[in-house]
Parts: sequence; C-alpha cells; structure tokens
Amino acid sequence: MGERQESSGTAEDVSSLVPSPLVFRPVFVSDLQVGYTWAASPKEASKRREGLVRQITGRHGLIVAVLLSAGLITGCGGTGRTFYMELPQKGLAAQYVEPEPVKIVVEPFDDRRLEKTRLGMRTHLWGGVTYFQVAGERPGHVVAQALVERLKNRGWRDRAWDVRMAAPGSTTDSDIVISGQILDLSANAKSRVFSTVLSTSLKLVFTARNAGDQTTTTRSVEGAQHDTVVWFTDKDLQELTATTLQDGIERYIGDTTIEQGVLRPGR
Repeated sequence: MGERQESSGTAEDVSSLVPSPLVFRPVFVSDLQVGYTWAASPKEASKRREGLVRQITGRHGLIVAVLLSAGLITGCGGTGRTFYMELPQKGLAAQYVEPEPVKIVVEPFDDRRLEKTRLGMRTHLWGGVTYFQVAGERPGHVVAQALVERLKNRGWRDRAWDVRMAAPGSTTDSDIVISGQILDLSANAKSRVFSTVLSTSLKLVFTARNAGDQTTTTRSVEGAQHDTVVWFTDKDLQELTATTLQDGIERYIGDTTIEQGVLRPGR
C-alpha cells in the first residue's frame, strides 16, 4: 500500500488568495485636534479649524465623497425658526474722566427698510431656512441704544459723554438731540459643503439737532462685511452684525465733532 502524499498547499496559502473584505473605519476627530485649546482670538481658532478640515478632506476626500453620495453624512435642514440677535455687544470703556458738560439725547431710529420683519436668513445646504431678527424686534431702538452705549463708554475725543435714550419730543433740557433712519441693516448666511458664507450690510442716516444755535447736521454712513466659517453657529452671524453696526457708529463719531456744545461735521 503506497504512502499517502500530503498536499504541498496549506490552508493559510489558500486564504491568502481570497481578497479581504473592504472595511470602513470611522475617523474620529477629538476636540483637541479641532482646536478647542483656543487660540488668541475666535478668528484665529476658526482659521486653525479650517486648516484641519482641509487636511482631513485632502487625505480622506474619496471616503467623504462616497459617504456624501450614500447619504451617510447629513446636515440639519432649516426649520423656519427665528434666531434673535443680542445687539449691541459691550465695547471697551475709556479711562474714566468727568463727562463733558453737554447733555445728549438719542431718539430711536426710524426703520425705513423695505423688509422690516427680519434682518435676513440662512439658507441650509440640505434645504430650509433660519431667520434672523434683533431681540425685541425693534431695530430702531437697538441702533439708538448701540449709539448711547458707545458714547457713554468712549465718544468724541475718547471721552465719556452725558447721553441717554428718550422718546421723540420727550425732553426739553438737552443740548443735542440725535435721531436717524435705518435704510439698510441685514444679516445673511449661505451654507455650502464644508463652509458657510456670512454677509452683513448697513446704511444709516444720522441727524443731530443743536439747541444752542438751532442748526442741524446730517451724516450718512454705510458698510458691509463678509466672512466664511467651517463650523457655523448663529452667534457667528450675530458677532459679525454687531461688528458692522459698531463700525458704522465709529465712522459717524470720526466724521463729526463737538465744539462749544454744538455737534458739527468734522471735515
């Protein structure tokens, strides 16, 4: 009886010929990787996060594209809710000095915008919108209060001024009464893949009535700002809107001056 010959192949050799199943492993990014060990400013942190996303999408771009096409990566669509912005945001106060002996009253601004029900909206990548409006739904009061806070903290010549907000025609002892019109105050955001584009715009008309010599000074200011973020929150647009408003007020203060209790054009 002949000896049985063993096959030279082994189970290990055969299995090596069978391709391994494709395995997808989720990639987790920790808070520390994203940059929540915050930089010196929110803008710096945002730039770091954007740089990280570029690295991730560069290395795993194909996987992300497959997941997107399969519908495995989803974003929240807009539900039509309204986010109410807290404006103004407090600025830096000047070193305390005795306020100038000039009484200033700021009246609520007249809202002349065509669209008065909101500041704007965010259009979501996956459909739907989120609306934006100022807290209290009275933009004229918000703009006037922002001007009051700015002048109380650091007004003309970087000094604090005796200023308050009052209803039109309710005071008779003021030296200067500032009123105005809102021609544009808008805030919008548009979501795209991996980013959201933010835009704000502003156009105001300031009118100052001087009790001393019965003169009137009118100035208009306008401006716009844009930004792009990777991880969007409603407060990103709130901050940009506040900055746009504050820049407009800064421009008005820079374009005017007060001499002998009378507000005049600075140039």
